[in-house]
Parts: sequence; structure tokens; C-alpha cells
Amino acid sequence: MVIAALHDLIDPAAARRIVLKIGSSLLVDGAGCPRAEWLESIAGEIADFRAAGREVVVVSSGAIALGAARLGLERGGRGSLADAQAAASVGQIALASLWSEKLAARGLTAAQLLLTLDDLEDRRRYLNASSTLARLLESGAVPVVNENDSVATQEIRFGDNDRLAARVAQAVRADAVLLLSDVDGLFDRNPREAGARLVPVVDGIDDAVRAMADGGSASGLGSGGMTSKLQAAEIAERAGIALAIVNGTHRAPIGRALEGGVGTVFLPRRRDGARKAWLGGRLRDRGALVVDVGCAAALAQGGSLLAAGITAVEGAFERGDLVAIRDPAGAAIARGLAEYGAAECHALKGLRSADHARVLGYAPRAAVVHRDHMVML
Repeated sequence: MVIAALHDLIDPAAARRIVLKIGSSLLVDGAGCPRAEWLESIAGEIADFRAAGREVVVVSSGAIALGAARLGLERGGRGSLADAQAAASVGQIALASLWSEKLAARGLTAAQLLLTLDDLEDRRRYLNASSTLARLLESGAVPVVNENDSVATQEIRFGDNDRLAARVAQAVRADAVLLLSDVDGLFDRNPREAGARLVPVVDGIDDAVRAMADGGSASGLGSGGMTSKLQAAEIAERAGIALAIVNGTHRAPIGRALEGGVGTVFLPRRRDGARKAWLGGRLRDRGALVVDVGCAAALAQGGSLLAAGITAVEGAFERGDLVAIRDPAGAAIARGLAEYGAAECHALKGLRSADHARVLGYAPRAAVVHRDHMVML
């Protein structure tokens, strides 16, 4: 079944495997206490999904907020990286206990998986995480995933669980992602403004859609806003995964949103192969290669990136690192794994293949970025 509207996600045939992302402000109140009744209602909805033969992976925020309350840290534990790490260390125990208790009351087994950005950026570790999640689902467990904030530094953090949810959805080959928010979905302007209208369906994110987003987190407890949700939707849509933003502030919010069709669904645009979906969803480029107009056109037709089309090299990357490929205007048009380091790319840029052996002093490779290791954006 093709997903064309939010209501379609009710059908198990359309979305058998779902990733459910829950933000801090939904799970924890302003005093840092868990919203137990609300969490019980979510556990009930997860149990209903499971009874219908569907599989659910939960991406849950809340550890920092819970831990900060217990440690008495200001600003919800987000005053500094050290505060966030300390709060997460305490809060992860409380968060895991909450999920275990509420799901067990519904006859379900919770499993905890803590991830950092590097766990999903490194191919081998990504496959390991994917395998673990698949085995947990096969065994009937409900994986509860969170960013491992107790060890993550600014350089290796997702920074929000919206994008983490999209990457987890890739790893488990989910059909849909549900992002529970404190608003009904994406509005055509700030929803606090008079006349703001809910956008029910987005068929491809472009500059006009991005202009609708508000980058702030209204509650002050979380780290994501609408901008991070659009970034998550872009990751999902390239992997053939539908992503929906719905209001999670109500009791049993999933049924309310899906049955009433209240929310925004971002339609999947294409289904890249597993490796290319992983490449397209990676978040940290090591550098960039700027190409001329002719090269950009050749890439769009499925060609590999050759040195002759490169006009500039940015960053300090090594062979095998992920690099962005930009057009003359600076827009990212592709992403791929470099066959040469930055120094070699500087030496080769603008040169035809016949000149490469003379410049390098050894037999050149077929391309700077081969099409098999590149994904168009």
C-alpha cells in the first residue's frame, strides 16, 4: 500500500514497522518529574500496535531532564556539556526503569540501546546496531533508543532525537517514523501567528518548506525544533520512509492523530539501496568538493566524479572519508566517499585522467568519488 496521507498509517499493511520518537517535554514535566499517566497511555498504544502484528522502536528523550531534577542542576541540565553528561548518567537509569515498568504492565519487554553519532556514521558499527535492533524486534522486545549523552561530546552528538529517529528508522528498515511534538504538525508559518495553517502533506522538502520551520524548542527541555524535524524528514524520505509530525500532548495521542488525520506526513520520495541510504543519511561531512556546471550535470545523469570537474577542495579529509559535493553556487548536490585525500584532490583538481599518473607518481584510481559510493541529494 502506498502512503499518501496521515490516515494511511493506521493500516498495518502500510506501516508494519514504526519508529516512535518521544521528546523530553512530553515525557517529563517542568519540575523534572515523569508524566506517568501519559506514559501509560503511550504504552497502551504500543501494546495495541503489537497486538495488530506491528513492530515498534521507541526513540525516547528525557534522560537529561530526569537526571537534572535529581541532581538539582539548573537549566534542566543543559547549562554545560559536563552538566548534560552528568544528568544523562543519572537519568538514563530512571528513563530505562520507566519504560521497563510501563511496558511490562502491558506484557511487553523493553530493551535499552544507547547510541552516539559515530555508532551510526561508521559503517561497521551501523550494521552492528542494525543487527541488534532486528534481533530484538524478532524476539518480541520493544527497543528503547536514546543518544548516549553521558559520553557524547559536541563533536559526536546528534544534538536532537529527531534525526536519531530517522537514522534508526533506516537501520531497522522501518516503514514510518512518528515524531510526537507539542504542536499538531508543520504550519505554513509560526503556529503562534494568526492565520497559521497546518500543512497536512509534504511531497518533497524544498526551500519553501524549510522557510516554514521554526528552529526553537518551545518547552526549553528539548534540543530540537521544527528545523530538526525537517532534517529528519529529509533523511527518511530518501530511504523510502514516511515521516509524520503529530501532537503528542494529548492522552493516547497516536490514535487521536491518525484517526483524525491531524498532523503532517512527509511522503517518501525514493528508496535508495541500504548502503546509499546510509550514505545519504550521514550527518558529518569531513570536507567538500566543488564542481563545475558540466560536472554537476554529469553527476545528475549517474556519472562518477572525475578530477577534471573539480574547481575547489574544502576541508582536511582522507581517503574513505565522507565528503559533500557542491555545485558552483555552493549547494550540496551529492555526498560520497572520497577515493583520494584532500592533498591529492588539490593536486588533481581540473586535470584530465591522462595527467594523474604523472602528478601522483602512481597509477590513479578510476574516479575521485565513484558513483557506487555516492548518493545524489
